Amino acid sequence: MAIWLTENNKVVVQGLTGRQGQFYGLMNRDYGTQIVAGTNPKKAGTDVGGVPVFATVADAMAATGADTSFIIVPPALCKGAIMEAANAGIKFIVCVTEHIPAQDQAWIYNWLKDTHPDTRLLGPNCAGILSPGKANIGFTPTSVSKPGPVGVVSRSGTLAYQALYELTVSDIGQTTCVGIGGDPVPGTSFIDVLRAFENDPETKAIVMIGEIGGTAEEEAAEFIKHNVSKPVVSYIAGVTALRERRWAMRARLSPATRGRRKPRWKP
Repeated sequence: MAIWLTENNKVVVQGLTGRQGQFYGLMNRDYGTQIVAGTNPKKAGTDVGGVPVFATVADAMAATGADTSFIIVPPALCKGAIMEAANAGIKFIVCVTEHIPAQDQAWIYNWLKDTHPDTRLLGPNCAGILSPGKANIGFTPTSVSKPGPVGVVSRSGTLAYQALYELTVSDIGQTTCVGIGGDPVPGTSFIDVLRAFENDPETKAIVMIGEIGGTAEEEAAEFIKHNVSKPVVSYIAGVTALRERRWAMRARLSPATRGRRKPRWKP
């Protein structure tokens, strides 16, 4: 049994009318994900590849029964998009957008905890979630996966894809692959995913992939020691970092903006 995402989730894509939203939203739909709606207040009443577009998440939920949100909008709009989805009653929100200000991330984390404790936010700046053979939200390539008994959780999208590939070519399938992202304040932690895998009867083993920087991996190890009965294989990417340097991925910069550290966004 997959965790959090199955073929029964009905997904509204906040950002479906943008270039990236359309590409990944329709690609996820073609895999089997129930992409039932998109939102854009300026394009309500239109459709993208046959998927109807509504003005708000609440309108989309009323018309389609959507219960999951896939947020793929520019960084400045993510705080509002997450709030809109949660206030409308969405219980599972996947936000893949990167470069969201850290103060927005911290504010949203605490706001959800205080006002919508039953709403799960995955991300931001994550690869999304894939339940092989069932559904996919985000960027994870489905061609390197297959259904099976291993749960995968990773801060790194690229390393998650490699782990899926290595498992699949060894004829070991996966229940769900969860990308939690590497930003300072993730909506979902290693521990959240480990607990879900521990409670999933069809997940027989777990692969956890971390990175240097922060204490999330140490906290996860302590949780595993006392709360996880299933085998866990973990890989931590990176060896060490100088004390005076940050461990972070560089923003992708155009030649014109390189040096000013202003990331580009292509909606």
